[in-house]
Amino acid sequence: MFTKRQFLITSAALFSAPLASTAEAATTGQWARWDAQVTPAGYDPSVSNPWGFHSRFLPTRVEARSNLTPGDIHVDAVARYLYHIQNDGTAMRYGVAIARGRLYEPGNYSIRRKAKWPRWTPTGDMIARDPQLYAQHADGMDGGPSNPLGARALYLYTGNRDTYLRIHGTPHPRSIGGRASSGCVRMVMAHIIGLYDQISIGSRAILHPAETVVAAQS
Repeated sequence: MFTKRQFLITSAALFSAPLASTAEAATTGQWARWDAQVTPAGYDPSVSNPWGFHSRFLPTRVEARSNLTPGDIHVDAVARYLYHIQNDGTAMRYGVAIARGRLYEPGNYSIRRKAKWPRWTPTGDMIARDPQLYAQHADGMDGGPSNPLGARALYLYTGNRDTYLRIHGTPHPRSIGGRASSGCVRMVMAHIIGLYDQISIGSRAILHPAETVVAAQS
């Protein structure tokens, strides 16, 4: 015979796992629907360009310099390219937008976190700099197609310190090739969806100064 206490404990054990699984499935399903929403019909990374920017910003495989480490990311702030270095001496190149003016922060970072359709909260500096734009989101904004972090985000750290710099998708793909963000590196959502699973936690992200050109030989 079960006591009331035993029944409650048993009931919790029976129902907690399925409920968690249901919530996880619902979230995954929503992410899949959003992925489809931001990916062009018949998507071919090398040619699909409903956004209308220059074709050089489409994903392209190029020859990499021999001294670069596979798995690393390099951001060429001059040409507005992100390179993901491959094991075979090549790199996948993507078009990006970088930060406005002095908000761009070159440096060597490590990717310590990855997230799909992440929640976004503007920093205090962003709110102070442009309160009309950011103050309304001081408590954060849930993930979704209109969220400034877009479909995926790679979180850049220095040691154990979160720099609040991200490589992320953007709901403003026409900004690619320009200087538009408040510090982060922006990518087309469909492009970063393809890149995301290729990136390992602990990989390096090198954001090169806007005065130098790096990474590719072609």
